[in-house]
Amino acid sequence: MTQPIEDYALIGDLMTSGLVGRDGSIDWLCLPRFDSPACFAALLGDKENGHWRIAPAGAADGAQCTRRAYVDGSLVLESYWDTPGGGSFKVIDFMPQRDSAPDVIRVVEGLSGEVAVLSVLRLRFDYGHVVPWVRRADGDRVAVAGPDSAWFRSEPSVHTWGEANSTRSEFTLTAGERVAFVLTWHPSHEPRPEPCDPYEALEQGLADWHEWSEQCTYEGPYREAVTRSLITLKALTYAPTGGIAAAATTSLPEELGGVRNWDYRYCWLRDATLTLGSLLETGFLDEAHAWREWLLRAVAGDPADLQIMYGIGGERRIPEFDLPWLRGYAASSPVRVGNAAVDQLQLDVYGEVLDSLYLARSSGLPAERHAWRIQLALLDFLERNWRRPDEGLWEVRGPRRHFVHSKVMAWVAADRAVRTMESDSSLLGDVQRWRTMRDQVHQDVIENGFDPVRGTFTQYYGSRELDAATLLIPRVGFLPPDDPRVIGTVDAVRAELGSSGLVRRYSTEGPSVDGLPGDEGAFLACSFWLADALHMTGREKEARELFERLLAVRNDVGLLAEEYDPVSGCQLGNFPQAFSHVGLVNTAITLGRPAVDSIGGADGN
Repeated sequence: MTQPIEDYALIGDLMTSGLVGRDGSIDWLCLPRFDSPACFAALLGDKENGHWRIAPAGAADGAQCTRRAYVDGSLVLESYWDTPGGGSFKVIDFMPQRDSAPDVIRVVEGLSGEVAVLSVLRLRFDYGHVVPWVRRADGDRVAVAGPDSAWFRSEPSVHTWGEANSTRSEFTLTAGERVAFVLTWHPSHEPRPEPCDPYEALEQGLADWHEWSEQCTYEGPYREAVTRSLITLKALTYAPTGGIAAAATTSLPEELGGVRNWDYRYCWLRDATLTLGSLLETGFLDEAHAWREWLLRAVAGDPADLQIMYGIGGERRIPEFDLPWLRGYAASSPVRVGNAAVDQLQLDVYGEVLDSLYLARSSGLPAERHAWRIQLALLDFLERNWRRPDEGLWEVRGPRRHFVHSKVMAWVAADRAVRTMESDSSLLGDVQRWRTMRDQVHQDVIENGFDPVRGTFTQYYGSRELDAATLLIPRVGFLPPDDPRVIGTVDAVRAELGSSGLVRRYSTEGPSVDGLPGDEGAFLACSFWLADALHMTGREKEARELFERLLAVRNDVGLLAEEYDPVSGCQLGNFPQAFSHVGLVNTAITLGRPAVDSIGGADGN
């Protein structure tokens, strides 16, 4: 049975992550990296594609834990089970920050009475496609298939046997007794890693997360929600490079049964500005510095070769292909690995990169002299190319168009260059050249991207369609929040793209701009942008009400997917989604400011 997306919780070790369902099953786990092939892929298929469930012995498929929660300030998950016999136990799920090999640790602890517990482990390498050979070795189990190997053990040892291509363990606990299971992956050609002590790893893991969380300087409203979102962003960070994955999953659908299923386990440049802002505003300077350094490495090279996304290590090649043996979440196919949008032209990313580097400099991160030379090269390319049509922010797979948001972000690129040079006269460059470009782009957008009859900016030049991305116009400073054109755009987007109080990205009715069939849910990041825009245009009460509506969309452990279906009340799209959690943090910060403050800080023209 397919569990709702919101029934999952995230665990991870800052290099990869897994999803644990309310039924006690880990249904998604990629090893050793976020973008590696999954060894548990039941999320996109069924249990035969790999999972690991710990539940009361005799519990039916789909039976769920009584309650669950993260240990405060951490990514350590506790799931509590009350059994019909009166006994109870909890399962503590976590992945310790690794020294070498990744470990998944599940500690089962008796709480009351006597309980029988069953663990069923089905390893399936290569996205649920390959059944490994499992054998005993030194009292443990080792599973091997091609390049992959995984060791499985328990402390203390419990009765374990093989059955139906699975490894099963059954045992009985009373109050205070504990059994820890450890699953460790490593390349099959290498010797077995040194086994870790699961109980010491739990103590150290909690200490590591608490030490990190205590660095948070945010003391404004909704602090609990902000902290949980920051922990989620940290969990999506690939520690060796500082890159932040857009989500932990691939191919969770934007419409159940539809084809809008994409791989988000990579790093998008456009996430940089908003993510950097979240980290800098909340005191996480080390993470902000690492993200900026990842960004500089990723964009180095010929500006014409700039990509919209990169691998978590900065890789450029992300070929897209289908996995036909997986039926897809809720029969939503195809299941895709990789992302062909990597080859699209999206001019807005140039603005986002320059905005990120401007924000880093103005927030006090130590300046990198070579970073300015990279920015000048990007500006030079954009000056020659901003008039071209592109695929735009939403990575449409239809024809290229002159998207308004792309042009606005070209204005941002020139504006941030001007501001940077005005603040530091030692920098090389022709500031008047960028002022001229800024004025040209601004005039072009006003003349071609604004509908004076309806009083709103449109999705692209010559279009009557709207785009929620235009809500960012006051945030980036293209026009001030009290400009009638801004207020008209906010009202039009809310009226035409509204969905039960939330906001869709754009219309999918009729001939869709994205060239795809089907529909999608309300886009959560855009709904946070609407709350920002309402606040900035003086409608503070409405902004706060919308924000609290969005907080109610979070699941029981505070996580958000990419989208939400207001009709069914279900989350949609990849999960958890960094863009959604960045939106939550930034909107909470915005609501704590006077409404007249423009985040972008520019006056426009």
